[in-house]
Amino acid sequence: MMPEFIFDREEERQAIRQRLAKNRPFLIHGPADVGKTLLLCSLLPEFPSVLYCEDSATTHMVFRSLAHSLLRLRSPHARAAFRNEEAIKTKSAVSLKGIVMNALNEGKYTIVLDHLGHPSHSFAAAVREMMRWGSTPVSAVARSCHMEDTGFLQPLYSDRSEKYEIRNFEKSVAEQFAREVVGRTNLTASNMNEFLDKILQFSEGNPGAIVALVETAKHPKYRSDEHIKISPLYIDFRMNWKVAG
Repeated sequence: MMPEFIFDREEERQAIRQRLAKNRPFLIHGPADVGKTLLLCSLLPEFPSVLYCEDSATTHMVFRSLAHSLLRLRSPHARAAFRNEEAIKTKSAVSLKGIVMNALNEGKYTIVLDHLGHPSHSFAAAVREMMRWGSTPVSAVARSCHMEDTGFLQPLYSDRSEKYEIRNFEKSVAEQFAREVVGRTNLTASNMNEFLDKILQFSEGNPGAIVALVETAKHPKYRSDEHIKISPLYIDFRMNWKVAG
């Protein structure tokens, strides 16, 4: 669960902005719910030639997403192949791939793959083909701290300069962020200071975990008048959220 606002991440945004501007492949990685997608998507309006694939679980989903993006960007090849976005659904996987590859070859685009599903060897081969065929840089977002979900794509980003890590907040920033979230959600409690201390401990500075804890604390199950029942909330939190990645 991620916040709808960006807090104290301008350095990270600038680092991602510079990588997008260089038009070279890179890999963003970090713990789940740290805000990688939020930061990346906040910058996409500045780079209209970036083709963002929100769901990259399979090659077919990637090529379908690319087709929609290319059509919206009025790619001549895509417009010739698809009368409208509904027409994309009628194409076979092989036909769709061919159309997208040819469209990529006629322009200067950058592809960003998000929400990977442990890509297979064949998935990685298709990505390499896109890189070679149209000299199209393909970047990716790893949803885990150790980048396990990048699968066979990981060797494509073997150089340290091609990786950028988004980390959990340091304690002081995490505390400021937690207070901001509490204020935005209008959460009140007689033991608020104790609750905030426990948030920092439970979340390990992960912004998504902080938001989840605050939202959960509003549930009647964890309330007794104006008091937050911290212990049962913590137990349920550990059972339902994976923070460290």
